[in-house]
Amino acid sequence: MLDIAAIALVGTALLAYINHRFFRLPTSIGVMAGALALSLMLIGFNALGVGRGLLLYEQALLRSLDFSTVLMQGMLSLLLFAGALHIDLRALKRYRLQVGALAVVGTLVSTVLVGVAMWWLLPFAGVQLPLLYCLLFGALISPTDPIAVMGVLKTSGAPKDLELVIAGESLFNDGVGVVVFTLLLGMLVSGVTPTPIEAAGLLLRETGGGLLFGLALGYLTFRLLKSVDNYQLEVLLTLAAVIGGYAFATWIEVSGPLAMVVAGLIIGNRGRALAMSRTTRGYLDMFWELLAAILNAVLFVLIGMEVLLVVFTAELWIAGTLAIVVTLAARLMTAGLPARAFSDWFRLPSGSWKVLTWGGLRGGISVALALSLPEGPGADAVLALTYCVVAVSILAQGLTCRFVTRRALADAP
Repeated sequence: MLDIAAIALVGTALLAYINHRFFRLPTSIGVMAGALALSLMLIGFNALGVGRGLLLYEQALLRSLDFSTVLMQGMLSLLLFAGALHIDLRALKRYRLQVGALAVVGTLVSTVLVGVAMWWLLPFAGVQLPLLYCLLFGALISPTDPIAVMGVLKTSGAPKDLELVIAGESLFNDGVGVVVFTLLLGMLVSGVTPTPIEAAGLLLRETGGGLLFGLALGYLTFRLLKSVDNYQLEVLLTLAAVIGGYAFATWIEVSGPLAMVVAGLIIGNRGRALAMSRTTRGYLDMFWELLAAILNAVLFVLIGMEVLLVVFTAELWIAGTLAIVVTLAARLMTAGLPARAFSDWFRLPSGSWKVLTWGGLRGGISVALALSLPEGPGADAVLALTYCVVAVSILAQGLTCRFVTRRALADAP
């Protein structure tokens, strides 16, 4: 574990330095591109009969890391809280129905659209995948990744209202996606299909319980912060609330991601305004911004390295291309077109539907969920499809998001 931590941190620092000095890409995209390039070089050298020992060593380290556990039980809580900390709750309330519709209805509909479309199309690529695996792929790939989205939004130049809706959706829809994925994974493992009432009950318990627990956690932390005036202690209290709160949410089987988002909104708004001095606010912001930046960079380096564990065949390359097209089409139908058709209700600048479609990035959460599937040919195929979508999403969509935003809003009447 120490070896992989050292490699990840040193590699991240070096790649971030190289990117900053020579390429000037957004940090998350730059370090992932660098890590991916190095990983592909290792694979290429191995194919030529060179460096096989190094490749096997890196693969063994990555398998020992358990990327799914590291992200879902470690990094995710910190990154979600840090992201929610700077969301304006009063502004978000104005778009609560729009964000809710995109996060809940959009994610559920997209899961079905992607799953059914892939089940129908994959045989044309020579890949046979049961419907349940296709739906699992739909569930893990439909939520936009808040870590990737919020990292790109900072440099996209999108209007504040549009940025708020995209960021708000990404913070909440991953919780919904994780719940749907968990439900489908339970069906795969047990072989038992829950009744609609049982499925609805699980969804309500996870999402509703996560929201309520997040409210309680946020309010309790707020009261503790208000009772003291010591920036070191107050920063420590927020860190304890996130790590301890996420662990407790997992123990009581409610959505930890949703709980962290709600707690972050409360601390970032009510806590900052009523429970902190100016000095505390400054140190709190610096701590969470720095922690999020470091974890975000490390995460994207790990995503780039994870390609070493993906097994590709010619058929899976074709299937991956289909998955990219299907995922974008589903995003267009569940986010872009509704925003255009109901533009008066969404109250966003004209042309925003294009940004909503193109800015729906997928990232580490999708890869982590794919890696959590039980080992087998179906899991290998889902991982390959997921990696194709995530790589194109971050590298292609992420790099062009600023350009698309400018063109979409400039061309709007």
